Amino acid sequence: MAGGGEAAAEGKAAEGGEEEEEDDFGYRLFPDRNKKPQSFLVRSLFTFHNRCQLMLRMTLDTNPYAQLLLEAMKQSGCTVFNDRHFSCENCDGCVSGGFDSATSQIVLCQNNIRHQSHMNRVVTHELIHAFDHCRAHVDWFNNVKHLACSEACVRDRAIRSILAVRKVSKEMAEKAVDEVFDACFNDLEPFGRIPHSKTDAKRAYRDFQNRDRYNANL
Repeated sequence: MAGGGEAAAEGKAAEGGEEEEEDDFGYRLFPDRNKKPQSFLVRSLFTFHNRCQLMLRMTLDTNPYAQLLLEAMKQSGCTVFNDRHFSCENCDGCVSGGFDSATSQIVLCQNNIRHQSHMNRVVTHELIHAFDHCRAHVDWFNNVKHLACSEACVRDRAIRSILAVRKVSKEMAEKAVDEVFDACFNDLEPFGRIPHSKTDAKRAYRDFQNRDRYNANL
């Protein structure tokens, strides 16, 4: 998986001197990724799935962070469709979501996301990964610095996310984050600012829309 969950716990890192298992890039945390899709009737019987879908729709319809990111991706040529690019699935207990770059899907861990505010954070976090995947040549699987850059919101959280989805030592994760943190933390696209509240996010969304209207009139 390209990115760990917003609330990812620290995973087991490979320790020097021991035989390392082959890195599965975090897919072990998302077991439903390897299962055949269930029919709508079967999925509709599960409360977790219904709740996840309802909270996702609420986030996409009302959350200014998500709306700005969706608009930015659309203008970058990567329109997001709910049924195609979001998938509510059961996951390991240490993650809340992830971005699967192989399928361009955001995985939402329906068994771990229980509140609307949590859903808002996870969707926003994973949409940032999707936006980075859309606009940049990100080597998710072979370059841990690229992963660290996309995770660089809070240093400790970025380190935990890397450890959750990559079999690397804590020292290697810390080194990758430290090497890219300043540059990536100051990359404010597509927000143009650091939104500290929903009010800030709404202003950023409005400014983004006005910026595009201005550019269209040039």
